[in-house]
Amino acid sequence: MELPEPCGPVSRQVAEALRTEDRDRCHVVLPDEPVLADRDVQLGLWMLYELSYRGFEDVDPMAEWDPAVVRIRRVLERRLEQELRQATRTRLAEAPEGDDVAEQILALVRREDGPKLASYLRREATLEEMRDYLRERSVQQLRESDPQSFLLPRLEGAAKVALAELQYDEYGAGRPERLHQTLYAEALAGAGLDDRYGAYVREISGTSLASVNVMSLFALNRRWLAAGLGHFAAFEASSAVPSRRVAAGIERLGLPAAVAAYFHEHVEADAVHEQVAARDVCGAYVAAHPDQRETVLFGATCHLHLEALSGAELLARWAPEQRAEVAS
Repeated sequence: MELPEPCGPVSRQVAEALRTEDRDRCHVVLPDEPVLADRDVQLGLWMLYELSYRGFEDVDPMAEWDPAVVRIRRVLERRLEQELRQATRTRLAEAPEGDDVAEQILALVRREDGPKLASYLRREATLEEMRDYLRERSVQQLRESDPQSFLLPRLEGAAKVALAELQYDEYGAGRPERLHQTLYAEALAGAGLDDRYGAYVREISGTSLASVNVMSLFALNRRWLAAGLGHFAAFEASSAVPSRRVAAGIERLGLPAAVAAYFHEHVEADAVHEQVAARDVCGAYVAAHPDQRETVLFGATCHLHLEALSGAELLARWAPEQRAEVAS
């Protein structure tokens, strides 16, 4: 994969920094407006994070840890962190009190009553809207579980064992053809879409890019380990029921079985994974690090906030009369 074409001043400044050999003079200037849904800013950050995943054919691999590149990344990360703190303040304040962090996470997930994206996909979405949904999720799902793998070496004991167990399932349980990334690629191909890694990064929304970037923010910064665990637990806990509805919508539209297969896999798997992620991973981690409880919950609310934003955005795009106000 080559470096994608920029879509604005920030991603252009990032691209220039990655392509030049004289990076010390490079810098980035962020807009005064919020960046959480800004496609230009999120594309720039995605390019910087991708250096730690598969990289780009036309970028020197040494750029990953170039001090100037890291400095630019930190500028973008600081703004993203500030906005996430502000955006999740209400959800965090509404988290139920108690000593069981797993129950707190699961309760936060159950409280979500925002845009009913999965229900719309099940009953009303057209073929093009379903394809649009699959395309929007592609950059995230073709990298599925890779961010969480960065969390493993930072854990110990029961939490590490539980996360490794989950990752084994996500990576196909020893069967390459069952790798969840592969299943999603087959879903894209079955829907007539491009199944190449990163193929739609230049086309998807800023919110979709932010959903991918927040995972990397937590995965690549050791100080955000607890947030990464909470994010993962909320992700798993909010997946099973929507996956069942999306699969039903895909079948309603008459798409090939391979398209629905990815979602059917997650109906069964994530019903189990949500308990393991919340109780055996987050529960064990907070038991050993009680001071990290709030950070775990912060990560969970980041996922919930971005899911709500994304759902509202897609429904507004397809059916403006269903536009929903997202809680801040």
